[in-house]
Amino acid sequence: MYAPVQLLSASRQNLWRLTLIRMLVLSAQAGSVGIAYLSDLLPLPWLPLSIVLGISLCLCLFTALRLRGPWPVTELEYATQLACDLIVHSVLLYFSGGSTNPFVSYYLVPLTIAAATLPWFYSMVLSGLALSGYTALLIWYHPLHLNNVQHEAMLISLHLFGMWMNFALSAAFITFFVVKMAGALRSQDELQALRREEGMRDQQLLAVATQAAGAAHELGTPLATMSVLIKELRQEYRDKPALQDDLALLQEQVKLCKETLQHLVRAAEADRRQAVFEQTAVQWLETTLNRWHLMRPEATYRFQPLGFGAVPRLAPPADLTQALLNLLNNAADACPDKLDIRLDWDHLWIVLSILDHGAGVPLAIAEQIGKPFFTTKGKGFGLGLFLSQASVTRAGGSVKLYNHEDGGTLTELRLPRLAPGDEHE
Repeated sequence: MYAPVQLLSASRQNLWRLTLIRMLVLSAQAGSVGIAYLSDLLPLPWLPLSIVLGISLCLCLFTALRLRGPWPVTELEYATQLACDLIVHSVLLYFSGGSTNPFVSYYLVPLTIAAATLPWFYSMVLSGLALSGYTALLIWYHPLHLNNVQHEAMLISLHLFGMWMNFALSAAFITFFVVKMAGALRSQDELQALRREEGMRDQQLLAVATQAAGAAHELGTPLATMSVLIKELRQEYRDKPALQDDLALLQEQVKLCKETLQHLVRAAEADRRQAVFEQTAVQWLETTLNRWHLMRPEATYRFQPLGFGAVPRLAPPADLTQALLNLLNNAADACPDKLDIRLDWDHLWIVLSILDHGAGVPLAIAEQIGKPFFTTKGKGFGLGLFLSQASVTRAGGSVKLYNHEDGGTLTELRLPRLAPGDEHE
């Protein structure tokens, strides 16, 4: 099956986005300093400004290299990165006019990011750091002086343009990146909720498996007793052909139950050894259908492989075969006559559909189907579809039930194909 895709954590994704923001801001800062230097409009301390911009570039490169490693990104590290941005921004403002610089309100961008992605404690600390920096810049800063009084009107225009540019950049960063960061956190929360649901399902499966193991152990003795009694009855009533036919059928069913228990033991041992065998999807389905027909001889069906090209291969574990048997039994319980079974495939999926001509899925209870111990039948335990869904999900597939437009229920089983490099014809 396909190897699971390793998704980046929300903190790692957000740190990548923060690094991208830092690179864009650094480009804008370096471009502004370069224009001021080439135009000789303002006498600025070029060497300290260049050193601070170099430190900011080194921080970007260091963060990019750090993100290539396997270490997780903690909330403390993320808050430290934002604090570094605030400090670098404060130092740059100190050498370029302090609070009179139109880019002073850029303080709000790191604080907005912190509020969207970090707990309140870190957000409060970063807010205090930004407020301290802004307050200090009101008192201590390197003032701007014009080289030429005639350039005063131009400086006012540049200041207004800088305010507009700062607002545009801040709005763009907050609108795009902060929304993305908050979305990554929501996705992580949804993933954690999904994992909790899977954990609860696994606990239910473990409880069912424990009960099944005990039941399988206990059923061995009564089945052996029934087999002996049936043999004695067949010998005692040899002169009654009608009874002999019924006893022969009963003996065959008891034999099938014993074989099912033996298969359960062998399947558990094979699963423990991870012993699965690769075969084509058609071979697997035909073998399973033959076994199922021995269990349900009253059922009639038509099987059609519909896919084009080479038949896909798969390595089905024992529980996946049992899941397919459960789905076939559900369809036969609804209506055993003229089941329509079709197998299709494309470059990604193997799709098996089972159409019965029963009453369909009641809409009032559609959402309950598939939950443990819930059944629409007068008999049964409500575990077949639940166990089937669990086995198919573990194999990377899905099971869905639909009300067919012509009546009956359409059961769709989807399984991923083996990766192209893993298939061997």
